[in-house]
Amino acid sequence: MFEITIENMDLNQIARSGQCFRWKKINENTYSIIAFGQYLEISQNKTYFSLSCREAEWNSIWQSYFDVDTDYTTVKNRILHANDSYLCKAYHFGNGVRILRQDLWEVIVSFMISQNNNIARITNSIEALCQACALTAGSKGGYRFPKPREASSDILLDKKLGFGYRAEYIHQMYAFAASHPYFLEELKQMSYENAMLCLMEHKGIGKKVANCICLFGLHHIDAFPIDTHIQKILDVHYPDGFNYIQYKGIAGIVQQYMFYYELNKKSE
Repeated sequence: MFEITIENMDLNQIARSGQCFRWKKINENTYSIIAFGQYLEISQNKTYFSLSCREAEWNSIWQSYFDVDTDYTTVKNRILHANDSYLCKAYHFGNGVRILRQDLWEVIVSFMISQNNNIARITNSIEALCQACALTAGSKGGYRFPKPREASSDILLDKKLGFGYRAEYIHQMYAFAASHPYFLEELKQMSYENAMLCLMEHKGIGKKVANCICLFGLHHIDAFPIDTHIQKILDVHYPDGFNYIQYKGIAGIVQQYMFYYELNKKSE
């Protein structure tokens, strides 16, 4: 058991932010998470968090995963001083959202699955893939996400996974990564612009999905994925254009506040 205080983090908001698909709600303030081959349970009481891991595991995996080293107070100050009423409203609604530092391979496949899909179906397909491959996550239960070479063609092309037309693209990506063992490490060394170009060379990865991979898998914080929700926001609230330069260095975080607000504001 490890306990820590973290400001500007809300588990319920992150779980509903559309960036992670392997969080399961245990009760009102507790989630189970499988990431980087490990299983974690985490509970929140305001800024106080209790985790089912030792300090060494926190230091090696979860501290980075929850993006603890990013100064979200500075992000807040930049937003609140930007004279942007819509963004201020979005920030106050979802200021516990932060950009998780997730496993790159899992993000690539997950957001390929996400193309023209909804969160419930994405979550179900990813869970079905993990169960089909049956690779144990640590010693605490659940199945980890299959890496290249760990998912057979029969599994990837199985219609029961619910990939639909995306199945062939995902199958091709698994085959490519298996035959190019340095692909992921090379991606991590690329600039945002070069990573975007590299990712979009693969079928099933367009500009939006590539931006999601850059933001959630490579932590390029200037990545700004535009889906139908974000496009609606831009059309309605920024008809003369969104000032990306004003938010340089935090644009991806800004995008998540907007996305979360648009997706969940009906619950206000």
